[in-house]
Amino acid sequence: MSSVSAPKIILYTNHGCPWAHRAHIALSELGLEYNEEIIDLNVPRTPEYLKVNPRGLVPSINYNGEIITESAIVAKFLADAHPSHLVKTSSEDGGALQRARIDFFVDAYFSKANSSFFPLLLAKGEEKEKAGVAFVDSIVKEVEPYLQDAAPFFGGSEKLTLAEVLTGSFLLRILGFSKPEYTDLNLLPSSILTGLEARAPAFWKWSHAVVAEKSVNYIWDEKKVAEGTAARIAKMIAAK
Repeated sequence: MSSVSAPKIILYTNHGCPWAHRAHIALSELGLEYNEEIIDLNVPRTPEYLKVNPRGLVPSINYNGEIITESAIVAKFLADAHPSHLVKTSSEDGGALQRARIDFFVDAYFSKANSSFFPLLLAKGEEKEKAGVAFVDSIVKEVEPYLQDAAPFFGGSEKLTLAEVLTGSFLLRILGFSKPEYTDLNLLPSSILTGLEARAPAFWKWSHAVVAEKSVNYIWDEKKVAEGTAARIAKMIAAK
């Protein structure tokens, strides 16, 4: 595979999926053109798509005839195939250290904080409020310390890094679903916003800078995704 000539890319995606959204951010930041095929996640996958990805998940990309699957692998592959501001190569000065720090940060974010996001969506009443406080606690303890030098992006970068590529779509949901206008959807308590602003100022500033970037929000339809998420959650609860 060559990163010199423009590659032929097909992105198999769904705009409502935060994992697939990662690929959109990477492609946009790298300025790569691509053709898009939307995969309906509400119906069984077609035999054609299962030939692309037997697991039936998104995203997948066809890159010059080669199939790459899994969101983090897709994003890292694109960043490696097209060196840019997103992440240094391992051979560059400070590159190995930067990559290690990004990996650690992303792992901490998803294993320590974001792991409670889905249970938070499912919680009800007082339990949702308690879960919201616990979520903010996890951000304060596990994520906030590693954003002290964000300027405005991870590691003091003035541009998005791979850390933001891998977390941006989830930040959109945290900041979006917590808005008072979505209270009736019963997704996230609005107290999350006040808690983050008061107790995690570095995260607050960083996350707002991330979601303001065009490459992060250009496919984001907040109202549609919020309503779709609420419908799926209601269906799951009813099926219990």
